[in-house]
Amino acid sequence: MRTLVTTLIVLTLLLAAYNARMDAAENPIGPDGAKLELLFTRTAKLSGGLTEGPAVAPDGSIYFTDMPFGADPGMILRFDPDTRKVSVFTADSGKANGLTCDANGDLVACEGADYGGRRVSRWNITTRKSTTIADNYHGKRFNAPNDLCIDTQGRIYFSDPRYLGEEPRELEHRAVYRINTDGSVIEITHEVEKPNGVALSPDQRTLYVGDHNNGTDKIDPTAPPPKPGAMTVLAFPLGPDGLVNGPKKTIVDFSPEIGCDGMCVDIKGNIYLTSRSLKRPGLLVVDPTGKEIAFIPTGPPNQHGAKEPIGIPSNCEFGIGGEDTMLYLTVDKSLYRIRLKVAGYHVPFKK
Repeated sequence: MRTLVTTLIVLTLLLAAYNARMDAAENPIGPDGAKLELLFTRTAKLSGGLTEGPAVAPDGSIYFTDMPFGADPGMILRFDPDTRKVSVFTADSGKANGLTCDANGDLVACEGADYGGRRVSRWNITTRKSTTIADNYHGKRFNAPNDLCIDTQGRIYFSDPRYLGEEPRELEHRAVYRINTDGSVIEITHEVEKPNGVALSPDQRTLYVGDHNNGTDKIDPTAPPPKPGAMTVLAFPLGPDGLVNGPKKTIVDFSPEIGCDGMCVDIKGNIYLTSRSLKRPGLLVVDPTGKEIAFIPTGPPNQHGAKEPIGIPSNCEFGIGGEDTMLYLTVDKSLYRIRLKVAGYHVPFKK
């Protein structure tokens, strides 16, 4: 009997070891035991809000935003991977949310509402001065630019939803726009309820949009709060001109859970989604069809009913150069990173 029990224990351990090896072998993304490394947590006395918008600069540093509620304009911060220190790039970001760097190495920001700039701006990293790239569509002010990405031609795609702020709404739609290199603005699509995170596939043929309709936007202060709606990730096919040329597809549907915020892609075309689901908060990695290929938890599961849920991610970005497999994540009011197996995709910087 003792021999049988021993044999069963050995078989169980071997099976567990086999399954672990299979998981590692079959998962092209997974960090094989690597853990999220905490880099920064807010210490400034700001009210509410969250960290957001990590963006990698030509020197490998990571810029990210710290967005409070109310009249405080928010900050843009800089993390130096060499020194592991965080410094303040600007203490007046205009409520910057999503960030990215263009081919010249300038920082491009989406400035939101709630006392923010409601514009897409360009920051010179050296002088720390900003200029307006665009703040309106056909003369009407944007709702609240949220997230952005840049194509290989230098055109800026950005989402314009509305989550906070009492500013009057001027535009009929909450849409995704593109700023062309000549400064003109065109609407890419408004076939989305409340666009949030955006990303382009490496071949530039697909625009991914997170539809994150939480129902709270204060667009009409006299109306009751709208009911929560779509919590999906949409794929829009793009033609050679960078415009939508076919029907959208839903590749991930989080309903009835909370959906995706920011996102990025790797060189293989996989999409990294920051899932704010209280049931399963974390980084969800899917292939272009929406099939899950990896998941990295950022907080405990099943937080429904929690007064203040923790570990809720907002955005992500890969490093560059020798750090191109390092993924940076903004979670709650903190910045983390984790080493993965695959490199991120970036539009190259000019040399």
